[in-house]
Amino acid sequence: MALTPTERAYLTTQRLARLSTIGPDGGPQSRPVGFVLNDDDTIDIGGPGLSASQKYRNAAARPRVSLLIDDMAPDDDPIAPGWGRGVEIRGRAEVLTLDAPPMAPEFFSNEVIRIHPLRVNSWHLEAEGGPARSRPVS
Repeated sequence: MALTPTERAYLTTQRLARLSTIGPDGGPQSRPVGFVLNDDDTIDIGGPGLSASQKYRNAAARPRVSLLIDDMAPDDDPIAPGWGRGVEIRGRAEVLTLDAPPMAPEFFSNEVIRIHPLRVNSWHLEAEGGPARSRPVS
């Protein structure tokens, strides 16, 4: 698996992320997105009319992407009270059309951007190993 149990648990508490793709001019484009974590640690990005979006076209043409999921830990968090924490997943994007939207079926289209993790960076989620972890996915 690409993610640790702690990273998976954190991602299941979050619903909003920022997807960064590479635009036609080679520059970055970052957009807020909804996401679903799949059992195999791939991540599906959805949205209304997703295939008409620039992020979808970017992912189809240049599949190197980064997904950032982060927040501020609550003041009573046992690991990093009041600190920023999160997971960045760098990976390869695949554009797909599913039989049904992975989330919000009344609002989202059947198209998704599926991210296959290649590198995972996380911080302030676990006491062990210091404040940050960065590793390639094998």
